[in-house]
Amino acid sequence: MTHTRTDLLIDLALEEDAGLGDVTSRAIFAPNHRSRAFIEAGHELTVCGLEVAARVFAKVDPKLKVTLTARDGQRIKKGGVVLRVAGPTASLLTAERTALNFIQRLSGIATLSRKFADVVTPLGVRIVDTRKTTPGYRALEKYAVRCGGCYNHRSSLGEHVLIKDNHIAAAGSLTKAVQRTRASAPHLAKIEVEAKTLAEVREAVRAAAEVILLDNMTPAQIRAAIATIGGAAVIEVSGGVRFETLRDYAIPGVDVISVGALTHSAPAADLSLTLVGRK
Repeated sequence: MTHTRTDLLIDLALEEDAGLGDVTSRAIFAPNHRSRAFIEAGHELTVCGLEVAARVFAKVDPKLKVTLTARDGQRIKKGGVVLRVAGPTASLLTAERTALNFIQRLSGIATLSRKFADVVTPLGVRIVDTRKTTPGYRALEKYAVRCGGCYNHRSSLGEHVLIKDNHIAAAGSLTKAVQRTRASAPHLAKIEVEAKTLAEVREAVRAAAEVILLDNMTPAQIRAAIATIGGAAVIEVSGGVRFETLRDYAIPGVDVISVGALTHSAPAADLSLTLVGRK
């Protein structure tokens, strides 16, 4: 998962952490001092970001040689080694924190996503992320969601139509918002409408919305909405869904559950780098 934007993020991170050099490592270790190290999991996790971490080491010093011992999306047990690196000691230590920051963040998202996916996959419901991502990191964080077995909602405002409450308020009504969208949006664009009440659900059905997002409804309200929609639209549930209540919302008839917590609340995974001596 490395491309131009990822390279830019790596450059920014390295400038932030080592823009003035690594005064400690350069003072202690001569340029010809070489070491080996590995990154291991501190708990069971789904790993993600290995190629990004490898790119960090390469950018700090091309003499650092990285061997990946796992693949993104793989479940790793506590103590499992996911990456080995060898080369100049000072360079290795300069790259350590930045490489770990990427892999810990992305593995944390992948691990949380896997937890959600394991619950709903047998139920035939998809868990998707949202645009509640770290600014600039959206492509990486959505990649981590996929590595964890969940799916992506739209990645930008330009991907498909989603008429939300503020669009409806400014347009004057849900029906007017849909009509204006249908008159000017690309012909291939599906129209998704956010509905907070059963009255809005009925209006969205009458307006022929292709996807209806049931926002912050209780499970009982969702069941009523499913009956009202009657298969006329794809049904997405969003708002208030936690891991502890996930099964309550994975109701037959619900196609998609969107969970912002996959990206905005995932704790960093416990991964650490250990030096094992001179190469």
